Amino acid sequence: MEHNTGSLAGKVVLVTGAAHRVGAAIVRLVHAHGANVVLHYRRSFEAARIIQDELQLIRPNSVALVQADLNDTAGLAGLVGQSVEPWGRLDVLVNNASMFYSTPVGSATEAQWDDLFASNLKAPFFLAQAAMPYLRKVHGNIVNIVDIHAERPLKDYPVYCMAKAGLVMLTKALAREFGGDIRVNAVAPGAILWPEGMEEALKHDIISRTALKRRGDPLDIAKAVLYLARDATYVTGQVHAVDGGRTVID
Repeated sequence: MEHNTGSLAGKVVLVTGAAHRVGAAIVRLVHAHGANVVLHYRRSFEAARIIQDELQLIRPNSVALVQADLNDTAGLAGLVGQSVEPWGRLDVLVNNASMFYSTPVGSATEAQWDDLFASNLKAPFFLAQAAMPYLRKVHGNIVNIVDIHAERPLKDYPVYCMAKAGLVMLTKALAREFGGDIRVNAVAPGAILWPEGMEEALKHDIISRTALKRRGDPLDIAKAVLYLARDATYVTGQVHAVDGGRTVID
């Protein structure tokens, strides 16, 4: 039985929501370490194609694009199938795609609940289920991008926080379900990228409540994903916080 250890050379990594921000950083880093990458996007074709062109100048035929709406559960098995097709295998699934917006109690709608749970919890589960046969063949692994607010609720974002808390439990539950066949871990970012429109005073307040007294970078998350996917061969069911020590102080 082949094991997904030591190197990503020749391995295939599927990253959801990978055309921008943290997802794009993950794609670039795992590609730099030898992986062939399946870059999933929903609407951002041009951004995805720019990354594909950039990376294929470095290594031809190493990046495939897959379009899908993760809210369409019926299409998730097809997404995984398309991801396997270019190279005949799948070694790592990174569930990065996420919706994030406020849902204050008193004004939250059922549609918002369904939307936030679909992208942050339902899609990762059904993608993992569809990927299971392929990952099992190579003793591959799954990395979920969760959030420190899965444990420390963010005011006015209760539905998002509950969905991410569910993703934390999904990480642990699948680690137990898959046992020695597929490792499952998560990365919990802290202050990495600011939400659009956030006030400067709030940014300073958040930074003041980190041990490192600074904001992180998408590359910090990508490095944690690389560690869990490639190096952490005796780690499963764990949540790795990348938050500048905020959870120590807050």
